[in-house]
Amino acid sequence: MRLAVYNSTIKEVNIMAYKISDSCISCGSCAEGCPVGAISQGDTQYNIDADACIDCGSCAGTCPVGAISEG
Repeated sequence: MRLAVYNSTIKEVNIMAYKISDSCISCGSCAEGCPVGAISQGDTQYNIDADACIDCGSCAGTCPVGAISEG
């Protein structure tokens, strides 16, 4: 979570460091490698929960097709 200033108003903004692209093959390797359980199966691919993610990058190293990258 980061703070951003818009028209003199401070707001909290979720900025996710890692994202899963459409090349995800839904193998589940990323979810198994996530130390905080921030990754779950979605309708067509796995998804990262921005509120639970600690931006450690563990998931990117486990993906066999390189579908996870810094956003």
